[in-house]
Formats: sequence, C-alpha cells, structure tokens
Amino acid sequence: MLAARVPRGLRPSLARGSRAPLRLRRARGVVVTIRVAEPRPAHVLAVLFTGVLAGALDIAIVGPALPALRDAFGVGDRALSWVFSIYILFNLIGAPLIANWSDRYGRRRLYVASVATFAAGSVVVAAAPTFDVLLAGRAIQAFGAGGIFPVASAVVADTFPPERRGRALGMIGAVFGVAFLLGPLLGGVLLRFGWQWLFLINVPIALGVIAASFAVLPSGARRGAGRFDAAGAAVLALLLTAAALGLNRIDAAGLPRALGSPDVWPLLLAAAALLPLFLAIERRASDPVVPIDLLKGPRLRAVAVIALAAGLVEAGMVFLPALAVDAFGVDAATASFMMVPLVLALIVGAPTAGQMLDRVGPRPVIQTGLAATAVGLGLFGIAPLGLATFYTAAGLVGLGLSALLGAPLRYVMLREAGEARRGTGQGLLTLCLGAGQLLGAATIGGIAASAGKAGAGYAAALWPLAAVLSATLPLTFVLDARRASDDVPVRDEAEGRS
Repeated sequence: MLAARVPRGLRPSLARGSRAPLRLRRARGVVVTIRVAEPRPAHVLAVLFTGVLAGALDIAIVGPALPALRDAFGVGDRALSWVFSIYILFNLIGAPLIANWSDRYGRRRLYVASVATFAAGSVVVAAAPTFDVLLAGRAIQAFGAGGIFPVASAVVADTFPPERRGRALGMIGAVFGVAFLLGPLLGGVLLRFGWQWLFLINVPIALGVIAASFAVLPSGARRGAGRFDAAGAAVLALLLTAAALGLNRIDAAGLPRALGSPDVWPLLLAAAALLPLFLAIERRASDPVVPIDLLKGPRLRAVAVIALAAGLVEAGMVFLPALAVDAFGVDAATASFMMVPLVLALIVGAPTAGQMLDRVGPRPVIQTGLAATAVGLGLFGIAPLGLATFYTAAGLVGLGLSALLGAPLRYVMLREAGEARRGTGQGLLTLCLGAGQLLGAATIGGIAASAGKAGAGYAAALWPLAAVLSATLPLTFVLDARRASDDVPVRDEAEGRS
C-alpha cells in the first residue's frame, strides 16, 4: 500500500534489481520517491514451499493407495502403472508450457492457475466412477503440478536479491526429500478413511496457497511477448506422448527383442521423426515454448547435459531397494526404510547447497555434487556390499543429488536465461531432467536384467551411471565460478538514504 497519495501525471518506475522504494517519475524529470510496504521474503517462500510440497507429495503419497485402487477398479498391475506414468508424462508436458506462460502473463497468475488446476484434477480423481476417468484426473493434476516448481523458481528470482537467491532455491529443493518421507506416512493415515482422501486433502491445501498467493506473490508480468507458440506446444505434446508410450511398453528383461516389438518401435520412430520438426518450429517461433537458442551458449549447454545425466541417476534410484533385498536378504518394506539416509541427505543437502551457491558460486557446488554422486554410485557396485558401505553410498548419492536436482542447475539457468525468460528457462531445464528420467527408466532396467543374477545386474546398472556423471565433470569448467553478490551493483549512498 502506498504511504502517500500519488499525484496525477506521475507514472511508476521500479528500477531493475531494486525492491524498494517505488519511484514515480513525472514526464519533465521530477522524481518523487514513495515508500511501499512489500511482502516479506519469508512469506513468499512459505507460499512457494507449500505449493511445491503439495505437487511433490502427490507422487509419493499414491504408492500406499495402489492396492486399494486395484481393488476398487478391478485393474491389473500393467494398467495400474499408468497412475504413475500418466502423471510423469503430463507433468513433463505442463512444465515448459506453464513456465512460458508465466513469462507472458505474470508469475502470480500462472502459479495460482497451476495450483488450481492441480486441485481440480484431485477432485476428478477422488470422484472418478471408472479407472479411465481416474487417469484423466491424474493427467489434469500433473499438468497443473508441472508448472508449480518452474514458476516458483522464477518467482524466487523475481523476489530475492541475487546474493540470497541460492538459499531460497535450496529451501524449495528440499521439498522433494520431505515429500518422499511424509508421503507414505500420510498415505497410510488417510487410507483409513478411504483412498479418495489421499487426493481430497489437496483441495484445502490448494485453497490456502491460492489465497496466500494473491496476498504476497509479485505479479511478474512481461510486456511485449511474441505470438504464442501453439504449433511448438502441440508437436512437443505429441513427441513426449509417443516417447513415453514407447518407453513404457519396453520389457526391460528383453530389451533388444522389446525394441523390435510392433507395440514399441512405431512409437519411438514417431518420436524420432517429430524431434527435428519440433526443433525447426522452435527456431522460427518468436516466443518458443522451448528456447532452443539458449543452448547456443556453452554454459547452458553444459547445464542441459548435466540435467539429462541427473535425470538418468534419479531413475536409477528405483533399483536401490531391490539391491538392498538382494544384498542383505531383507524384505521389501525393510529395504524401503533403508533408503531413509539417502532421503535425509537430500533434505539436509538441498538448503546447504543453496547457501554454498551464495558463498562460492555455482561451479564448485555442481562439481562437488557430480563427484559425490559418482563415488556413491560406484560404492553401490562393490561386491560384497556391506551395511556400512551401503549407508555411506546412500548418503553420498543423497548429498550429491541435492546439489544437482535442487538449486544449483536452476540457479545457473536463472542467471543465464535473463530476466525476460526466467520461466521459460526453468521449463527447458525441467524438460531436460524429465528426458533423462524417461530414458533411464527404459534402459537401466534392461542393463540390470541382462546381467542375469540380481545382485550383479543392479551393480551393472549403477556403474554406467557413475561413468556418465564422471564424463560430465569437464563440462562444469565452463560454468561461472563467481558468486551472485559479485554481480550486484553497489547502490548509491544517497539512494540508500532516500
């Protein structure tokens, strides 16, 4: 709220990089400075954290509900897997589109729209009379959730000064570890009241986030955007759908034979054919959904490759409980609890990585993350595997991934993409991470299955991941080693007193 009445003839002008005061300039050059009351950064971060947590929980919380869904709708395990698969697909489709729209129409508007879409999908799922309707609701949920994290990251850049941006992104990055821990516990409690409550719980949370968003989030509107890239959006959706369907139908135990299956190769061929068409459309678009031109710079090319590798590793983590079962002879439930050190390392590591970004810059943080993850994956491949080695490797992988999947890569993208394309750049990064996850889910299982014996198969699947991450280390030397505070101009002393 303005502290004084604004005289007629004055127009607002907020200097780039400043948060207050608001300057009102008269056409003849007379400047009147009026103090404005701004939302506290802690309030902004709380709204973003809660929204991202709701979207992340909806992946982890569904696991306990799968048996109940199978019984309620009478479907098999193959069909049931689409509860996850369709969420991943539409999350990936929604991320670049909504991130781009946030640059065009404003952060707050698209953050609210994303949360509202997620809540609407939750209602459709809970009220679904058939399994097909449930999957449609999951798709609506995922499309909305796809925009929450990229837009939240862009809001951080709009709201926080550069020297505090890393720790804010780190706090949001820790959400996924929190969701992994809370999801199964919350799911078990809500299942006592019916599986529908696992989805209906999203509605009051979403309403609270929406109300708070209107109160504290900046609008972040962008002026002068080109025509919306409808052709690029349509082709991207078709490309991702064909790739996801084809990869989902691959039988990992017989990878070469599966690739030749008529249920698989036409879809993968269609995805391969659509890729050059999509790239050609994006190069000509005035405001592309996926800004291919950003990848001309060596820093963002390096970030894209590292994000692909990080997505591969994230997909590989699915095999760790199975590795624990084979190595230690424990049951599946105990093996899941053995993942807690990895998750705790993610929760602690994400905000720590964010703080280090502000202190030392992105290059050493990302290098440390790559090295820690590669060493941890290598330790998992040691035979015989002992408990001490297993937990040490889990901690290293958790800490390493926290420096890759959380703040650091998004930090670099925000810095390099520029103010006008903060949201679009975050969408591009999410797309690279998702592409790595899709490829990893299809290929790593095949590598594990080809080794025959279970333990050797899991080790065989994790060693290549360590090699891939090690190969990306040289790319990090093109990244900026400066801290964000090194770029912050010193404010004029008189301006600071005004």
